[in-house]
Amino acid sequence: MLRQFELVERVKAYDEDADEDMLNRAYVYTVQKHGTQKRASGDPYFSHPVEVAGLMTELRLDQETIVTALLHDTVEDTLATIDEVEHLFGPEVARLVDGVTKLSKIEAMTENERAAENLRKFFLAMSEDLRVLLVKLADRLHNMRTLHFIRSEEKRQRIARETMDIYAPLAERVGMYEYMREMQLLAFEQLEPEAYATITGRLAQIRTQEGGQVDAIAFAIKQALAEAGLSVEVVGREKHPYSIWKKMAERHVTFEQITDIMAFRVITENIEDTYRALGVLHQTWQMIPGRFKDYISTPKGNGYRSLHTALIYENSMRMEVQIRTREMHRTNELGLAAHWAYKQADRADGQVGWLRDLIEIVDASHDAEELLEHTKMAIYQDRIFAFTPKGALHQLPKGASTVDFAYAVHTDLGNATVGAKINGRHMPLRTALANGDVVEIIKSETSAPQLSWLGFVVTGKARAAIRRAVRAKEREEVAGIGRKLFDEIAARLPGRIGKKAIKAATERLGMKKPDEMMLAIGSAKISDSDVMEALVPGSVSALDDADWPRQEHAISIKGLTPGKAFQLAECCHPVPGDRIVGLRKRDKGVEVHAIDCLRLADGVDADWLDLSWGERSTGAIGRLRLVLYDRPGTLAEVTSIIAGQHTNVLGLNMTHRDDPFQTFEADLDVKDLAHLTRIISSLRASDAVAEAERI
Repeated sequence: MLRQFELVERVKAYDEDADEDMLNRAYVYTVQKHGTQKRASGDPYFSHPVEVAGLMTELRLDQETIVTALLHDTVEDTLATIDEVEHLFGPEVARLVDGVTKLSKIEAMTENERAAENLRKFFLAMSEDLRVLLVKLADRLHNMRTLHFIRSEEKRQRIARETMDIYAPLAERVGMYEYMREMQLLAFEQLEPEAYATITGRLAQIRTQEGGQVDAIAFAIKQALAEAGLSVEVVGREKHPYSIWKKMAERHVTFEQITDIMAFRVITENIEDTYRALGVLHQTWQMIPGRFKDYISTPKGNGYRSLHTALIYENSMRMEVQIRTREMHRTNELGLAAHWAYKQADRADGQVGWLRDLIEIVDASHDAEELLEHTKMAIYQDRIFAFTPKGALHQLPKGASTVDFAYAVHTDLGNATVGAKINGRHMPLRTALANGDVVEIIKSETSAPQLSWLGFVVTGKARAAIRRAVRAKEREEVAGIGRKLFDEIAARLPGRIGKKAIKAATERLGMKKPDEMMLAIGSAKISDSDVMEALVPGSVSALDDADWPRQEHAISIKGLTPGKAFQLAECCHPVPGDRIVGLRKRDKGVEVHAIDCLRLADGVDADWLDLSWGERSTGAIGRLRLVLYDRPGTLAEVTSIIAGQHTNVLGLNMTHRDDPFQTFEADLDVKDLAHLTRIISSLRASDAVAEAERI
């Protein structure tokens, strides 16, 4: 453990102006507050914050961050308060300590809910000051280094899984690869102990059997570059054990089948030398196609810059080579922390635009499961690069669609998307993007996100925004039918219902706004009698069944969106022109049936509503059963007849084949009952059709 004077000397070594007195006071304060507390290892508890502060000095961070590291557990684990910290060390340190303080565990919450709430507060704190993240990552890294002292295997596994799922990816996203690799290795050891032992054992065996082969290859690379006049540093190593295991799992291969166990790093003096070195290596050894990546001209989102290539060495041995300058290497290993060390936080902010996406996801997520799902999508996926028509670069996960791209540009653009061009060609919205694609989004102010988009979008930001927009639309539509129902309910009461009566009724029902009451009516959370009694107290209790006012007017569903405010029943497929009735069940909205539907008998436990389509209603799906003669050209003739009636085939399914007939079920986009009737008549007139009837 670092002693007090050693910690101060470390800080003063890179920051002569650091407040030595504040550092000393913080060290003494954490020792006094943690007192006789012990860690699982038996060490004094204050050794942990001191070691976290030591990790911060290795990153050459400012004194406020060092003091925060020393104090980060005092508020939760001791009698210290944020007010006391602010009084002794200032508002900036107090704010940072408050952001990093571990969150109290709420036993009543599920594991996912606890994790989601931790993430929610953590990301909001990060958005205010990214140093919160740096201290938290160091805190987690030191806890992982001492994880083996915890006796409970279940607890070790839980902490390791959280580290692997959240903290290691976060370290990668801010470019702190040293932290990421060590966290992954320590978590891997706990989560997959047998695989860890096997792979590390095999790596040790290779190291022993092949002697100094890594050093020999590194020397050969350095010599080839020296002959070309390049002065470089070359470092070789075996690949990271977790990286090997991940590749084995993803590719379903054995350890022996992994051909690129060795990796080499070439450090040059300047950018020009990196490209010269690349040319020399490709001339000296055969490169493996598809493995070259230029992260210098197109850096990763976390600021990572390097050239990556893969070469075939002697005896068909494959090796990975990374080429970068010394400055790139420091930034790549320390990431965001390197910028803080050089007082360039403004540059660092530009590298974490994804953090703003995380905050948006936090606001949009409906529950704990959604937040965890969206967050994991946002923080650890392989990336591709795509461009707007004006050349702006956006990074997306592999498999991202044009809709993901639209949301990456701006949430409003995603919500307004109706089409897309990829490299100048119109393509379906679900099209997966490739590296270097130029994407033009076609938008319409009247469009809205579709629930079906969730079937192909892959980014957490897009999924969260779509779900939020769909939920908002559903609430709006359900409230809309609630208003229509309210008007009909109010019409049954004597006298005219004004705004004051509506406001009073809302309060009597324990709600804050009239819209909240309309939403409750539309989703059947409150009954007609509850609403009537709230509007005119005593109006219901004085009535018996015989005097109960029934619905007088059919409620129009004109202007409401099918699938949100109401659902058209799958059993009878009503279309405009059919006489319809609605079944309203709690939290399920209104299900619209044709009046002669046989399934209406199942609706005895639902509220029945007399409905009407209203004038100029939107279309619906008409389902037909078609028996066609089994001969060439029959289906083409049928679809031609349907097209001639100005409609689209939404679905076509062969239900059975009975020579010489084929039976199909066809879903058609029809305007109303008259339109559907004309289609059926045209089909029946065709020699290709044996039978055509509505289902």
